[in-house]
Amino acid sequence: MVIVKGLDPTSGVPLYLQVERSLQQRVDAGEWVPGQRLPTEDELGKAYGVSRVTVRQAVARLVDRGVLVREQGRGTFVRDTSLTAGARWVTSFTAELAQLGHSAGSRVLGQSVVTAGEEDLPPEMQLPPDARMLRLRRLRTDGTRPVGVQTALLPLDRFPGIDDIDFTDRSLYQTLNEKYGLVPREAVETFTVGGVLDEDAATLGVAAGAHAFYVERLTFDAHGPFEHVRSVMRGDRYRVRLALRTP
Repeated sequence: MVIVKGLDPTSGVPLYLQVERSLQQRVDAGEWVPGQRLPTEDELGKAYGVSRVTVRQAVARLVDRGVLVREQGRGTFVRDTSLTAGARWVTSFTAELAQLGHSAGSRVLGQSVVTAGEEDLPPEMQLPPDARMLRLRRLRTDGTRPVGVQTALLPLDRFPGIDDIDFTDRSLYQTLNEKYGLVPREAVETFTVGGVLDEDAATLGVAAGAHAFYVERLTFDAHGPFEHVRSVMRGDRYRVRLALRTP
C-alpha cells in the first residue's frame, strides 16, 4: 500500500473531505479503473494516516455521488459509468444500449393479459377499466449484467394478437413496427429515486433497498398514447445525463 501524502490537518478543511478529493483524483487519473476494487477502509486509513471512520465518511460521499459502488460481501468498486443515457430519440432499450456500444439482453419474467382497471395507468391513456392489456415484464441486461426490470402495458384493441407472441427472443418495438406498422413519435419519462423492493432485489442482483431509478414512460404515436412502461433500474449501472442550454 502506497503512503499518500498531501493531507493538511491545519488547513481548516475536514480530513474526510481531503481524503474524498484525493480518492476522486486517483480515480480520475486512472489509478483504479471501472470495476476495480479499492483497498479496504483499514488499508486506506493506514495509507492516508487517518482513522477508519474518516475513510468511511469519504467513501460514503463518493458512493452517494455515484463515483464508487459498494457490493455487499465483496467490497467497494469504481463504478462503471459507460452505461449513461444522454439525449435520446424515442427508441427501445435495445437500441439505446446499441448507441452506447453495449449489447442488450432480455429475459421475460412474466407475460399476461390484465385489465386497465387492475393497473395504475395515467389518465392520458383514456382506457375504460375493462380494457384488456398485455402486461409484459422483462429483465433488461447489459450483456449478462442485470440493469433493470421493465413492465410494459399495451392495449390489445390497438395490437390484436400481441398477447400470443413469445417475446423471449423478440424486440417489442421491432414487433410493433413490423407487425402493426407502429412508429413511435414522442415519449414522456418521469424519473424518481428510491430503494429496490424485496421482490426485485434478487432478480437485479442487489440487496433490498439499494439505490435505483424508478422510471415511468408514456409513449405516443400518431394516434395517441400506446404504451405505459414502469421500470426499476439499478442505480450503480444506469445513469442519465441531460444537456441544459440557455433559451
